[in-house]
Amino acid sequence: MALSAKSAAARSAAAPRGAASRARTVRVAALSTEKSNPYMEELRATANYIATRGKGILASDESNATTGKRLATVGVDNTEDNRRAWRELLYTAPGLGQYISGAIMFDETLFQSTAGGVQFVDVLKKQGILPGIKVDTGLEVIPGTDGETSTQGLDGLGERCARYYKQGARFAKWRAVLKVGSSTTAILENAHGLARYAQIAQANGLVPIVEPEVTLGPGTYTIEENAYWSEKINSHVMRLLNEYGVVLDAILLKPNMCLPGLDAPTASPADVAKYTVRTMLRSIPPAVPGIHFLSGGMSEEESTLNLQALQEACPNSPWSLTFSYGRALQSSTLKTWAGKKENADKAQDILVQLARANSQAQLGKYKGPHPVPGGGRILQALRTGGPGK
Repeated sequence: MALSAKSAAARSAAAPRGAASRARTVRVAALSTEKSNPYMEELRATANYIATRGKGILASDESNATTGKRLATVGVDNTEDNRRAWRELLYTAPGLGQYISGAIMFDETLFQSTAGGVQFVDVLKKQGILPGIKVDTGLEVIPGTDGETSTQGLDGLGERCARYYKQGARFAKWRAVLKVGSSTTAILENAHGLARYAQIAQANGLVPIVEPEVTLGPGTYTIEENAYWSEKINSHVMRLLNEYGVVLDAILLKPNMCLPGLDAPTASPADVAKYTVRTMLRSIPPAVPGIHFLSGGMSEEESTLNLQALQEACPNSPWSLTFSYGRALQSSTLKTWAGKKENADKAQDILVQLARANSQAQLGKYKGPHPVPGGGRILQALRTGGPGK
């Protein structure tokens, strides 16, 4: 009995040392990865540049199918030339680089040129806007769940990232779609995908934008419930990023703001800011340079007012609380353009005004009036594979 007890005690004492040894091995491996990555200083510089206070990201990474659906709303056919013309209008808007530090592009767009033959990546860089690229390949339903999805695209991702870097991209984006009440299966599956993607992107010179979107959906769930699930999901994602040795000061985060369900009363900007800031403080390490919120179906004015409220709620934020907006920058721009050359100047002016308003809001200096006042939620189902950004 004495020998047995002694053996048990020995095993018990050895267990913590074994755990500590494994933890040390993980830390050493992560440090080795960081030190051996030849892009690391560039990655940090890129992340900090994109997170510059007073600037945000133009999300223009819609797939060809989704872009076609949006063009159809203004009577424009979904052809490669029309898609190119639409992106050219966005990227060549005079003065856009004063307010936008990065533009997320789709695969086709990254390799396109203007009608005059200038590559889009060069057009953006001349404006001081860094080119980025969407690298996921869409959503797939997870078997055994209630329609929950995981994001695809890890196969061949390293080769694609290397090709995108060579073309001039300097950051990437991978979107995971979750919901209030997500299952553990969906949370862990998507956290793994985001972490593995971020690991591969950094290894190939691209700053990963990590996008765990708790998508705005139907129902009467409260803003408090959204905040609970956003915090839970963000915490799992951050844990997996650490497990995979992702360097946090060389990433950017693209989460949702905390909003109530579509069938619940709209929350005030002050409440959105209160719960969103609390969620970020509880779940996101200060090492992350920028938190670039998606517009998530909010109207153009709502997106700006909520962004302004975030600065008021957290004036000494450790991160740049800023924006990565798609439809909140594009919707009225597209309606104004409608595929007509004579409308191009007006459309570009609207885009720059919207970017300026959000730039001012990021600095906590927005006073209005808004270039596109009022408006309801921008919730048309115009993205394949799930709700839009």
